[in-house]
Amino acid sequence: MEQKTILITGATDGIGKITAKSLAAQGHIIIVHGRSRQKAEAVCQEIKSETGNDKVDYVLADLLSMADIKRMVADFKSRYYHLDVLINNAGAFFNKQREITKEGFEKTMALNLFAPFLLMQLLTEVLAKSPSARIINMYSAMHKRGGKPDFNDFQLVNSYKPARAYGLSKLYLVWITRHMASELQQRGITNITVNGTHPGAVATNFGQDADKGFFINLVFKVALRFMPRPEAGAISSIYLATSPEVEGISGQFYDSKAKVEKPDDKYWSVQNEQKVWDYLQRTLEPYL
Repeated sequence: MEQKTILITGATDGIGKITAKSLAAQGHIIIVHGRSRQKAEAVCQEIKSETGNDKVDYVLADLLSMADIKRMVADFKSRYYHLDVLINNAGAFFNKQREITKEGFEKTMALNLFAPFLLMQLLTEVLAKSPSARIINMYSAMHKRGGKPDFNDFQLVNSYKPARAYGLSKLYLVWITRHMASELQQRGITNITVNGTHPGAVATNFGQDADKGFFINLVFKVALRFMPRPEAGAISSIYLATSPEVEGISGQFYDSKAKVEKPDDKYWSVQNEQKVWDYLQRTLEPYL
C-alpha cells in the first residue's frame, strides 16, 4: 500500500485516536491534531510504541478559534510539502445554554462546521500537490434532528437548543461536503475527492462534559451502556482514507459500515446549500 500523509483532527481521544492508530499500523505518516501539547505528545508516543511506526507527528490548535486554525495550517505547511488525506473528525455537543467563542461564533457551529470548512479551504493548496488526495468529513445521524433551518438566525441567537445546534451543524456539514466536491470539479481540481461518513452511535467520551440538561444527560449515560466500542466508529473513515474502491469517488456519503447512504434531504435545495456556503465564505473571509 502506498504510504500516505494523513492529518486527523480530534485525534487524541475516541474515534480519532483509534483511526490514527489503525492508519499508523498500516505504515502511513500520521499527523495527530490536539489542543494540549502534553496530551498530543503522549498519544503520538503511544501510537509509535503500539504500531512500531515512528512517522507520527502532531499539530496543535483550539478548533473553536479560527485564528488558531489558520496558525496551525501555517505550521503544517512549514513542515510538510503535501497532504494526502484530511479527516475532519473533531466535533462536540455543547451545553444547554448558548455559548460563543472569543471570536463571537456559537460554539457548536464553530467546531462542527466552521472549523472543517476553514480547514478544507486552507489545506486545498497542499492537498492539490498529492496525486490523489481525500477529504473525509464526519457528520452524524443527528443531521436529521436539527429541525428546519433558519438562515436569518444561523448562529441560533433566538432558537438555541443543544440538539438543534448539533443537528443543524451536521446537516450543514453534509451540504458543504457536497458543495466542496462539486466546486473542486468545476475548478478542474480532479485529484481531490470529498466525501462524508458518520461513525454511528458508539461508546466514547463524546459530549459527556457538556451540561445538556437533566433528561438528555440521562439518555446519554444510559445509552452508553449499550453502544458498540469506539473501534466500530472508525471503520468507515479508515476505509475512505485508504481503500482503492473509492478512488475518484466524490460527493458521496457512507454509513458506519462504509456502505453508501443517502443523507436526509428534507430541507436541502441547491439554493439552501448555496446560502450556507456563501454565509461561511463571508463570515470566515478574515481567516481565509
